[in-house]
Amino acid sequence: MNLYSTIYNISFLKTLTFKKLTNFYLIKFSYLISRINRNANHRGMPASISIEPTTTCNLQCPECPSGLRKFSRPTGMLKRETMEEIIKQLGDYLFYVTLYFQGEPLMHKQFTEFVKMLKQKKIVVGTSTNAHFLSEEKSKEIIESGLDRLIVSLDGADAETYAKYRRGGEFEMVLKNIENLIKLRKTSKSQTPFVELQFIVFKHNEHQIDEIKKLGRKLGVDKVSLKTAQLYEFENGNELMPGNLKYSRYEEYEPGKYRIKSHLPNHCFRSWSSSVITWDGSVVPCCFDKDAEHRFGNILTSDYKNILESKVYQSFMQQILTDRSKIDICRNCTEGL
Repeated sequence: MNLYSTIYNISFLKTLTFKKLTNFYLIKFSYLISRINRNANHRGMPASISIEPTTTCNLQCPECPSGLRKFSRPTGMLKRETMEEIIKQLGDYLFYVTLYFQGEPLMHKQFTEFVKMLKQKKIVVGTSTNAHFLSEEKSKEIIESGLDRLIVSLDGADAETYAKYRRGGEFEMVLKNIENLIKLRKTSKSQTPFVELQFIVFKHNEHQIDEIKKLGRKLGVDKVSLKTAQLYEFENGNELMPGNLKYSRYEEYEPGKYRIKSHLPNHCFRSWSSSVITWDGSVVPCCFDKDAEHRFGNILTSDYKNILESKVYQSFMQQILTDRSKIDICRNCTEGL
């Protein structure tokens, strides 16, 4: 574990307050009781959330709604007033915020302002980026904002492999931007952000796993992580599916037929402890609901506590406990792997 890994772990301890801890144990207790009784009994406010700065993206990745431009929901940019309302209602309870859902977050001009607003509430903040907008000026802003964690998606160890999925991307630009960020972090003597290189394993890049680890060390990132790919079409196989099942979310159960490895247990702690808020304030279950089909309410028009007590929310939670396989977004979920 390097210095920045230690600092990142310590940052969580700095978020602790009596109110946050009490709320977390309330969530945990109600979750355990619900699992035992098979009756949804949610208590407490979310301990973590994802907030969507924008649905806009500069790339055209084939398994991403942003890249495919195939959202059925409205698209747009998070407004400052929406962020203020989120913080007003939830800020005192949150340990962690992922300032990302769909889209490229650094395309939002107020991104670092949002980070600063969240940091004022002693919340650990992370994001995920394709790094094309990680210019020297933006890197300085990010370092100064106090962003705790920066995940950079790099799904190839060379330009040719990278371009097969990150369509429209510039491999050399990404490498240069990562190097500049690491250099600026060092020269400014900043303790943040923790920089993680994320490599989604596909059929066309699985041979480069060792290479991406070497590249990560060369760039000076704090961690290289391997991520399995979520595929929309997988039942009859998919050309993106890796041959090594260790790096696949899916398994072949008969010739040419695939299913998710998860046995879809009738429980999900993520549903009790966190949620996603889209750019327009809609509250949805989790990151698997990319098109926001399961909307529980809107934080701009309803108090979050009322959203938790709504019939649509309670019905969704009850379905998780009784027959989760009937929920469409759960059928392609890795919870329980």
